[in-house]
Amino acid sequence: MSSYTITHTATESDFIFNLSPAIHLDSNKKYEAALLSVNLYNSIPNVTGDNNKFKYSNDSGQTWKIITFNKGSYEIQAINDEIQRQMIINGDYDIINKEFYITVSADIPELKSIINITNQSYLVDFDVENSIGSTLGFYSKNSTKQDHKIGYGYNKSHDIVDITKTNLVLINVSFISGSYVNGYELPAIYSFDPYKVPPGYKLDDRPNPSLTYYPVNEREKLNNIRIWLTDQNSKAIDLRGERVTIKIQIREVINIRKEIKRAIKELKAEKIL
Repeated sequence: MSSYTITHTATESDFIFNLSPAIHLDSNKKYEAALLSVNLYNSIPNVTGDNNKFKYSNDSGQTWKIITFNKGSYEIQAINDEIQRQMIINGDYDIINKEFYITVSADIPELKSIINITNQSYLVDFDVENSIGSTLGFYSKNSTKQDHKIGYGYNKSHDIVDITKTNLVLINVSFISGSYVNGYELPAIYSFDPYKVPPGYKLDDRPNPSLTYYPVNEREKLNNIRIWLTDQNSKAIDLRGERVTIKIQIREVINIRKEIKRAIKELKAEKIL
């Protein structure tokens, strides 16, 4: 039975590579493929240019300052740390009392976030383009502009935080069929949860307890392969230049009936039957 193993490493989430020599497939036979392993670092960002602005005022809304986050993988504590780091730069830190007037924290039981403002002159306004408000659960498309502002006191988000943008990573390969995602046929050979490990940690994932094989749709020759990683909504995954290594097996589909007949024929030829 023919079997091939393909291993490839890249730093992009969508790549095409050639096989040398090409894999020649017998057009009279059927083949199937399964993912053996995927190895990468969890570098998938949840804060990008689409949600990286935090707008606040220290003078009851007469003037406003905007904090911009670099692209990255943030937890709520890291968001708070970055806000307060930039507030120090902006001069909005009470050096005498060693106090920040804006603190972001997590309400773990309700899966919401809390913004505690301890100075009556401070405001936060989520009505800014590319606001981080929706990530923290403070912005709803149905809310009014007035709802976007919060002030002095204990402010709990209306919605559950949306800190995890990517629920699943799907590994798509160009030569298979038989896989459906959200009701549509897509060549997804495998999917995994990238948050099995914290951001920045290495993830070595493989099918468990057994491999799942999909039909190979190439009939004669396989000389180039495209592999691309997407999230649950078919949006490309941003690996931020980190390496990903993917290992795939292609094998001939066993025709059980044909193999039994061949075995019987051999046994008869050897006069065992």
